Amino acid sequence: MFTMLKKAVEHCSRKVFVVKYGYAENCTDASDFGPVYQEENRMPMKINRSVIINGVRKWIHANSEQEYAEKLMKLSGSGMEKIQASNRHIFGEYAENWFQVYSLPNIETATAATYRRQLKLYLIPAFGEKAVEDITTDDIQSLFNSMTGTKSTKEKAKMVLNMILEAAVEDGLLPRNPLKSRRLKITGEASKVTEEYTVEQMRFLIRNLDKVEKSTDRAYLAIQALHPLRLEEVLGLKWADIDFESMTLSVRRAVTHPTRNQPEVKRTKTEASVRVIGLSAIAARFLNPGGADEFVFGGQTPYTYQKVRRMCERIKRDTGFEDNITPIRFRTTVLTDIYDQTKDVKTAQAAAGHASPTMTMRRYAKGRDGVRRSGEIIDHIYGSD
Repeated sequence: MFTMLKKAVEHCSRKVFVVKYGYAENCTDASDFGPVYQEENRMPMKINRSVIINGVRKWIHANSEQEYAEKLMKLSGSGMEKIQASNRHIFGEYAENWFQVYSLPNIETATAATYRRQLKLYLIPAFGEKAVEDITTDDIQSLFNSMTGTKSTKEKAKMVLNMILEAAVEDGLLPRNPLKSRRLKITGEASKVTEEYTVEQMRFLIRNLDKVEKSTDRAYLAIQALHPLRLEEVLGLKWADIDFESMTLSVRRAVTHPTRNQPEVKRTKTEASVRVIGLSAIAARFLNPGGADEFVFGGQTPYTYQKVRRMCERIKRDTGFEDNITPIRFRTTVLTDIYDQTKDVKTAQAAAGHASPTMTMRRYAKGRDGVRRSGEIIDHIYGSD
């Protein structure tokens, strides 16, 4: 190392050279950087040169080439350490490569936005400068311990981190995924359950549908409140999807807004979400068909979330409804009542567009009077002679 640097010094006796990771990378005229005081036939020799080591400019002052070389070697020690560590993989760089190459091109825009959020808010701040090879279960547990919010928020970060670490295992950077340790515990508050509207609230809205001033607002309330549809499915409806003769409504597409208010037309959430459901006769009275290929809400371009929020505010004002008009609560309400009236989970599952009855049972098959009826059932069984 000393011989190499000394030769570089001799070659660049009147020049400034850049040392990157301990090596002479380039020689440039010293006048570009600062004064060089050296006269070949005069003593004592004065050297004043700048070098760039690991991206940082440093000045070296010496009375001889020997002293200059010794100081240069001392300064470049940190560069040698980086050379020795060059086989390590910085998490921030590795994670970004995984996201750009393997994730982003193969997932929906909304999903990509979720992954990017986990990287930006949690994973990069925690592990960005750390080598992938050095991440331990302790490090991961410390991350989850420091995070606030619901357990589902932590689970999203865990999902993205797991995919990155699995890639690292596949690349031979880790012998095993530290996220798979049985010691790891993820706790947090449960996500807030969406509360359904009461039957009285639903009846109030239906009775006051005529009071909604704008026809588009009336159509929106009629469709959203009386059918078990996700908001993105409502926004994805075209007039061709509504068959007034057979009284059916076909769900074929969805509209999401992964980048705030820029609508994106896409496939439904799952294959099971593509479905045909019955069209409410009450709702049909408030629908005035447009062009077959036009969106029911927006015409050529589907409505944005911002426009939906404004519609909800106008509906609340026009009807005098005391609660907020919240799209997701209508889906929860309708599915709850479908199951409550039929006690048929398959019917509720089909209406919801769920891939399995498990999801339907967990979220919607609770009924409205479960607490009261459970007492009646016990009384009936144990109170009989």
